[in-house]
Amino acid sequence: MIVRALDGTHELVVKTALLYFPKGGRALDLGAWSGALAKRLQLAGFSVIASDIENKFDLPTEFVQLDFNDPGFERALKPGFDLIASVEVMEHLENPTAFLRSISQLLNTDGIAILTTPNVDNVAARLKFFRSGKIRTMEENTPEHITPIHFDLFLRHTISRAGLKLAEHFTFPPGEFPLTGRRYFVPFFRLSALLMKGPALTGDTHFFVLRKAV
Repeated sequence: MIVRALDGTHELVVKTALLYFPKGGRALDLGAWSGALAKRLQLAGFSVIASDIENKFDLPTEFVQLDFNDPGFERALKPGFDLIASVEVMEHLENPTAFLRSISQLLNTDGIAILTTPNVDNVAARLKFFRSGKIRTMEENTPEHITPIHFDLFLRHTISRAGLKLAEHFTFPPGEFPLTGRRYFVPFFRLSALLMKGPALTGDTHFFVLRKAV
C-alpha cells in the first residue's frame, strides 16, 4: 500500500497506540488515504473505521467519507473511540483547532488521539526561514500544505481551545533530518541545535498524543 509519511511513521503510531491499549480497541483513522495505517491497526487488534475526503482505494475496513474542513464532521460518526489516529493531516486544513475540537467530541474519556505533522520548529526549518523567509514543508512544491503547526502555539493555545491536553510529545526520527536532500548538512544542523532552544530541534515530524481535558 502507498504511504504518504516518513518511513517508520505508521509503525510508530501503532507502537504508541499499543502502549495505551495493549489489547486494541475502537479506532478511527482520519486521513486514511490508501488504508495502510488502518490495516496495521487492524493487525494490532484494533477495530478500525477509516475516513477521508474521498475513497480512491480498496480499503481493508469500513470507510466513512468526511471533509475535515467541516467544523462539525464528527456528527457523521458515533462517538466513543479509544484511539483516533491522524497522520500528516493537520497541515492540510484551514482550521486545525476545529479539527481537534471534533476529535475531542469523538474520543472516549480515557481515549487518546495520535497526530503527526511536519516539524516546522526544527533547526533546518529555522535556518531556512532565517535565510529565505519561507517555512519549510510549506513551499511552492507542497501547495497542499497550508497551515504550519508551531509547537509553542499548539501547546499553549490550540489544544486547550479544542478541549484537549497533551499526554506526550516527541519528534521523529529522533536526532535526524530525513527530509534534508543534502546529507552533509545534517552534522551542521546537529551542531546548530546545541546553540538554540526548544523541544523540537531535530526530527522532521511532530508526534502528539492527546487526551480529553477534564
